[in-house]
Amino acid sequence: MTANQSSGSSPWSSTPKAAPPGASPGVPAAGGKQRGWLGGWLGGGAAEGNVQTFRSPTALVIWIVWLLFAVANWIDLAVQGRDHTSVVAAALLLLVTGIAYVTAQRPRIIADDAGVTVRNPVRDHRIGWASVTKVDLADLLRVYCDWDPGAAGGKKHRKVISSWAVHYSRRRQLAAEVRSRRGPSSRRSSFGLPSGRGLGYGDMVPGPAPASSASTAEADAEMIVRLLSERATAAQAETVWATGTVDIARGSEPAAPAPAAAVTGWLEPLKSTWSPSAIAAVLIPALILLIVCLV
Repeated sequence: MTANQSSGSSPWSSTPKAAPPGASPGVPAAGGKQRGWLGGWLGGGAAEGNVQTFRSPTALVIWIVWLLFAVANWIDLAVQGRDHTSVVAAALLLLVTGIAYVTAQRPRIIADDAGVTVRNPVRDHRIGWASVTKVDLADLLRVYCDWDPGAAGGKKHRKVISSWAVHYSRRRQLAAEVRSRRGPSSRRSSFGLPSGRGLGYGDMVPGPAPASSASTAEADAEMIVRLLSERATAAQAETVWATGTVDIARGSEPAAPAPAAAVTGWLEPLKSTWSPSAIAAVLIPALILLIVCLV
């Protein structure tokens, strides 16, 4: 995707435009477009309206490179292949392409006005913003869900969803912070003193360490967490006002309710489904390869 961001912003994500008069506070305005570098964390085409799509640019590059490699090999096998081994090779390429599709092309996070969709290799998870209690980073981005099933007297359900689309390396983050703390003059002689000639007393006194800076991938992952957390917090606040559980301090009058459709979307419970297309993308090539090998 092409870049359309203010100076200094991350190339992997963008912030929605300010809401116009009359729009719900805390929720991005419709009609704004967000784009990211090379599809970036805002990948898969233009982000229309309030929809933001986060995906890994590295995974997208891997998918494109593999697809070009596979197509070139299929053409070569179609032109020169005349034996059973060529057929097996073509079927094997098809299977690996299916695996690359579900692991590199499919994973993404889709955030809209109503909630967030976490698309993993073969599973899709959809949850309303009001049921998102926390978003953090481990090795993968994690979305904490806490929702009421709706039945009278039923217990609240809790689940943590990990997203394959956003990876985070704690080791690289810590290494970047350690490098930033050391400062530019980290070379020392065998006696443990700073190396170089003509060093005065002031040169040997360590100055203030520069601000720590994470690597680009880790910094962008943290920005995605902030964006998702902000949208969840804004929707939860709007839900509280809309349900009338909070009164205005002056006059004790109930707050103006938000649109019913918006509140219904925010309260949407977690829905996890299998992806038929993703399963078929792996299962069908596997069956074809098995048949070809047995024939």
